[in-house]
Amino acid sequence: MNPEILDIVNSMQPISLDEMKDVRLMNRVDTKYLVTSNQLVSILHGVRDHYYAQEVEGKRFSPYRTVYYDTPDLTMYIIHHDRHLVRDKVRVRTYVDSNLTFCEVKHKTNKGRTKKKRMEVKVENGKWEVVSKLSALSDQITAADFQLPYPIDILDASLETVFDRITLVNYEKTERLTIDCDLKFNNFISGTSASMDPLVVMELKQDGRARSLLKQVLFDLRIKPYKISKYCIGTAMTRPEVKQNRFKKKIRRINKLKSNNT
Repeated sequence: MNPEILDIVNSMQPISLDEMKDVRLMNRVDTKYLVTSNQLVSILHGVRDHYYAQEVEGKRFSPYRTVYYDTPDLTMYIIHHDRHLVRDKVRVRTYVDSNLTFCEVKHKTNKGRTKKKRMEVKVENGKWEVVSKLSALSDQITAADFQLPYPIDILDASLETVFDRITLVNYEKTERLTIDCDLKFNNFISGTSASMDPLVVMELKQDGRARSLLKQVLFDLRIKPYKISKYCIGTAMTRPEVKQNRFKKKIRRINKLKSNNT
């Protein structure tokens, strides 16, 4: 990670997990951005005196490990690629520092709303190890638990993402920003790996009624919102044989931003 990013985030006022509970976004709007690490430095300089940095056990950076599951013919990936409004993602996410693991299902409705349901998964020896089929956890979770449209026994491990997350909260506690750095993909089907470094995926979760300093900083830097799915882009980058016409333009943009991060 860019050492300047580390220095700026470590200089910000901390906020604990307990204090994060006060961040209640009643009219929440989510917006994603794709930026370079150099752009992130400029963004952080613009907000450092107005935002808290989440701190957990003395750390401002939290490593995440996520395994996405899909059908053998990548039904969930294809549905997203083909722009279906109603779609799902199934993943098992580990918060590495705390060694907590959750099975999560994200369901997007035809109204554009995303609903997430998750359940903690107890793992052997206190450590999550990738299982090739989600059915290995069937003693703890069922399709009914998550109202899944797929039987659990046909969902295979498809893609792993690993990244370090920074979480910022503005002083007014009307928005939360997650910043995912050092993003890497490992594909279980092809055995291929890829990296987004030095690019960063940011997601702003804000109260739609509140003014946003961050949005003003992004506007001044001419950074526009950018829709991106880690699962879909990671799959397209590590399995070039799968259907990906819709994502080719995004991959070209990713490669261009990488080369321009000087």
